[in-house]
Amino acid sequence: MSQAGEQGTLFVISAPSGAGKTSLVAEMLRQDSQLGVSVSHTTRPMRTGEQDGVNYHFVSRDEFEAMIAEGDFLEHADVFGNYYGTSHAWVRETLATGQDVILEIDWQGAEQVRRLVPECVSIFIVPPSAEVLRERLIGRGTDAPEVIERRLAEAEEECRHAAEFDYLVVNDDFGVALADLLAITRAQRLKMSVQQLRHGKLLAGLVSRD
Repeated sequence: MSQAGEQGTLFVISAPSGAGKTSLVAEMLRQDSQLGVSVSHTTRPMRTGEQDGVNYHFVSRDEFEAMIAEGDFLEHADVFGNYYGTSHAWVRETLATGQDVILEIDWQGAEQVRRLVPECVSIFIVPPSAEVLRERLIGRGTDAPEVIERRLAEAEEECRHAAEFDYLVVNDDFGVALADLLAITRAQRLKMSVQQLRHGKLLAGLVSRD
């Protein structure tokens, strides 16, 4: 339960394609009710089974560019001709309620967020090896060989930026990686700056001579 004045933490999670980020974040959200995930805005068409406001906020290119001009995005990018962006206002308002927020974004988006929200906690997830990453991408059975090669090249570039993040989690064993991620979120909530807001009266009472 959030206390008055308590500020949530923004967790920025990045990983190369095939590292297991999406599955890990989904399980984090299932196990930890204090975590929420940001729903991005995008200009790409809605796919079958998707819902506006659940999977993405689907907007036109003109609407998105107007939002860019207004400075509405915490971070945004043009990916293969479609815009994707994170609403700054939504993140700010959600954190103000004491709710923690996860952003699943690439290293470039993480760089933008760190500049605007320097107190965010950033986590980079990697596979145990390049060979395992290749096996996982092939095992998904969704990409053509040339797409897999492109993703592997992109993964190499992304991993060059891993040292820019606060934490590194190796997804060799899913259960261990999940425990590591949940340990990071739990440790953040136990920091003195957070606990002073949550337990200010308790601390004051312990040092009172009255």
